[in-house]
Formats: sequence, C-alpha cells, structure tokens
Amino acid sequence: MRPLKIAPSILSADFAKLGEEVRAIEAAGADYVHVDVMDGHFVPNITIGPAMVYAIRPHARKPLDTHLMIAPADPYIEAFAKAGADMIMIHVEAGPHPHRSLQAIRAAGKRAGIVLNPGTPESAVAYLLDLVDQILIMTVNPGFGGQAFIPEIIEKVARVRAMAGERDIDIEVDGGITPQTAGRVAAAGANVLVAGAAVFKGGPQAYGENIAAIRQSAAAARGEMA
Repeated sequence: MRPLKIAPSILSADFAKLGEEVRAIEAAGADYVHVDVMDGHFVPNITIGPAMVYAIRPHARKPLDTHLMIAPADPYIEAFAKAGADMIMIHVEAGPHPHRSLQAIRAAGKRAGIVLNPGTPESAVAYLLDLVDQILIMTVNPGFGGQAFIPEIIEKVARVRAMAGERDIDIEVDGGITPQTAGRVAAAGANVLVAGAAVFKGGPQAYGENIAAIRQSAAAARGEMA
C-alpha cells in the first residue's frame, strides 16, 4: 500500500491569517497543504490565484498540493509553478487536451495530477495514467467546502486504484472527508485524503486532534496503526 497522507484544505482556513494557519496545520500533523483554486467559471466560486500560493509558500514546509478548478488551465500552469506549487492538478473536464496540460506541468518540473468530477467516469483518465503522479477523485461536486460526501463514489475509487495498477500513482479524494468517511475511501484504495471543515473546526487548538482522528480511521481501514 502507498503511504497514507492527510492534506488539509486551506479553503476552510481563516483567510485573514493564512500563513499562521498553514504553520498550524503542519505542526498538527498535515502531510500536504491542499490549495483549492477556483475561477467562478469552471466552478461557481472564486478563491485564490498564484499570488496567494506565492504568499504562503514561505510558511509551508510541506508540499503544496494545488488543485486547479479553472478552465482553461494551461495559461496558468507556469504561474502556479513559479509561485511554488509542488503538485499541480487539472480537471480532465476543463479542456480538450488534458494530455498536453499534463505534459506542460511535467515540463515545469512539477508533479502532475488529473482530477475527476463525481459524474465523470474513470475511463476518462485511462490514457493519461503514464503522465500522472496523482489522480484526485472528487467525492463532492467541486466549488464549495462543507458539502456532503457522495457514497456512490467509493466504488469509483476502487476502480481507479485498480486501473493504476503497479504504477507510481497516488489516489486522492476530496470532499466530505471526515473520521466517519475516511475509512471507507481508504479501504477502497485512496491514500491521500483532503479534508477542510473536518480539520479546521474548533480552531488551531483542535487541529492536531482532528487530523489524528481522520488518520486513525483511514489507517484502521488499511489494517495499519495510525
């Protein structure tokens, strides 16, 4: 099994003090810092851009797991790479040439990821597997934090994990991940878990306990000790 990673989404952080929030989640046990980028076009919300990634980069020692919910994505790949993103993920639905987009991410020296919306079949990434380091499966419809987990996606997680086979690919899930759902997606084959509200609830003093609860649930489902 691939190493288990917890990636708190700063979409649920206090935007007035993002630097402090990034340092706090890392101190609390985060493996990645998940950055949700939304354009108000591909998804019905607007969040942050390359300038914000650049601003938080000095505060983050862990990899910046950058999820581009934007269309088109290609014109912005270089900007996010230069801003300090470590992983750049694009949606397979966001443009006609995802293969080219993934090549551009690799050419920028970054880890490349492809993202699937809930209604998109896993077959959409079948011919992209040799270009990706990570496949992100949305377990809610993208655009807003705090949505309810879609349980039907668990079967898709298992199918994508099987498709990836022995390739060096992480399977990430994003949306409605809590201690109650973490075990279900981990058992299906997900090893990178994005969580927003479930991590940031209760303020900085609760981040460690919140991350540990998600990790423990996922690890138990994998037959591991947290």
